[in-house]
Amino acid sequence: MTVYATVGATDPALSQAFYDAVLATIGWSSHAQFPGWRGYSKGGSGEGFVLWCCTPFDGAPASAGNGAMIGFFVDSQAQVDAFHAAAMARGGSDDGAPGLRPYGANWYAAYLRDPAGNKLAVVHNP
Repeated sequence: MTVYATVGATDPALSQAFYDAVLATIGWSSHAQFPGWRGYSKGGSGEGFVLWCCTPFDGAPASAGNGAMIGFFVDSQAQVDAFHAAAMARGGSDDGAPGLRPYGANWYAAYLRDPAGNKLAVVHNP
């Protein structure tokens, strides 16, 4: 593991089911699990960037960070669409449907929130 981020979970089972389904659309899966925690990485390898979904260590309720967002770069617009659709089917909320964005000629992205309100982006920018 070279770099990681954590997202808080208010309901670990709900959030883990969300991330299991959503991240599978881009070839990610869980590589580690502890009570209240699950780690995800590309191919379930535990290598490279790792996303941890967990209950907060301090025992306080999880809350989404204002201005915080985790972005995933993917290989195709179809993966953006699939990621967003899986998120909507698993309790996520839309924060910007899949489509071209004005950030660059080829910036195709979707923005959403997980069941705990954490903001995610999925981007294809060839």
